[in-house]
Amino acid sequence: MESKQVRILCVDDELVNIRLLEAILSPEGYEVLGATNGCEALAKLKESSVDLVLLDVIMPGMDGFELCRILKGDEGFRDIPVVIITALSSKNDRVRGIEAGVDDYLVKPFDRVEVIARVRMLLKVKELKDRLKHSYASILAMTSFARQLVQTFGPLEFNLLDTIDSMVGQIIRQEEGMRDRPQTMLVHLPGNVGRGGWYRYEVVAGALSRTSLAFDPRPDFFARDGEEIVFYNQIALAAGKGTKNVCLDKLEALGIPVHNLVLYLGKDISVLAINYGREVTRYDASVIESLVTQTLFLNSIAAQIRETDDAFAYTVSALARASEVNDEDTGNHILRVGEYCALLAGKLGLSDKFVSIVRLQAMMHDVGKIHIPPETLKKPGKLTDDEFAQIKQHPLYGVKILGAHPRLTMAAEIALAHHERWDGGGYPNRLAGEEIPLSARIMNLADQYDALRNARVYKPAYDHATTCGIIIDGDGRTMPGHFDPRVLAVFKENTAEFAATYERFKD
Repeated sequence: MESKQVRILCVDDELVNIRLLEAILSPEGYEVLGATNGCEALAKLKESSVDLVLLDVIMPGMDGFELCRILKGDEGFRDIPVVIITALSSKNDRVRGIEAGVDDYLVKPFDRVEVIARVRMLLKVKELKDRLKHSYASILAMTSFARQLVQTFGPLEFNLLDTIDSMVGQIIRQEEGMRDRPQTMLVHLPGNVGRGGWYRYEVVAGALSRTSLAFDPRPDFFARDGEEIVFYNQIALAAGKGTKNVCLDKLEALGIPVHNLVLYLGKDISVLAINYGREVTRYDASVIESLVTQTLFLNSIAAQIRETDDAFAYTVSALARASEVNDEDTGNHILRVGEYCALLAGKLGLSDKFVSIVRLQAMMHDVGKIHIPPETLKKPGKLTDDEFAQIKQHPLYGVKILGAHPRLTMAAEIALAHHERWDGGGYPNRLAGEEIPLSARIMNLADQYDALRNARVYKPAYDHATTCGIIIDGDGRTMPGHFDPRVLAVFKENTAEFAATYERFKD
């Protein structure tokens, strides 16, 4: 564990007094800075991080009381303990010191043992205050983050693992000088978050790194069920017996020698914060406990989102099946086109979110057929012009059914435009090129492939090779110019996967 050398500023207009204090303090491991007046002292404080100020009262220009008053009134310096060293002993002088914010007094001539004892005491108090302040700031930052998350919460964009990454990033050490933060964090998440299990967090080259970890320390620390939050420093770890040391050996085998740690061990969610730059305390445990509490809260939200998503997906599927009930297509047609669309979207390099949405919502491409008379959909012979005109209305009906809900935006795009053609010869709005939403351009090819593979009243079912030939080279009725060239190029490169998908979901 790294240690930071404590720096003490001695302010006295007589150099001999500064040298005397340096002779007392340096052997104790303290770094001593000197200043002979108030202005020089302020300059030193601005240049260097100082942990304690030993201050003479009587100095030319700015006296010790005035300098102390300035320090205690400045946000950057007010937490630095100030000890007045003076030969003055009157009640009036003591009152002036209290009013100025002095933390303690030493009377000249000072005693070496007393100086060291008071310095140690004040540094200990400062260290505890600093830890409490840091812990409070960390908890406040996480609470603010959670509040903002709730205020801006959007179920479509929410990702629990990314959110936990952000929370861990507020706790873990970002730079070497951050002694109040752990160097490594191990977090266990339930299986419904990412891939579940344990994740290792560290900052590498200035960026937060998360890697999966095959490791579970919980049985080595606690054999019984329940939740615990504890912390260990180096002495306690060195004295550990039995199962605790088994865990430490496992961590060392992973390249994580442990100097200190804070751990929360729960049934699903657990956190190990390892190797702070100083001894850990209950304040550090409070920060980790806050992280766990908010993670549990977010996991609860995520579970509700999953439940809502499952219900949404079921409703979409039911609506899609209802739209096919009077059509010549089967229920597996809607499953296949969803898979084809997801395949094309993934090969086009679109986001996982886009792939997931198009797989589900492509199934509702023909939902508008609910408004088409069954006798027209099931007519065994050729359609009349009026009947075909009626069929061509189903994209408009589909948009009306789906409405303008943001969760069904892609479904509405596909329903309206999946019969539009790249060359502008489609319907209902004769859109061309990139006027057609990308999701609908993907669906156009996917739907055409499946339609060619299945029998219609006007054509037999074609095999895979014939279908690919028609889409790629054209047959007069279907032409390559009907399709987005990028989508068509991806299809050409992945025809085998289309064939495999058809076989997997074949009627």
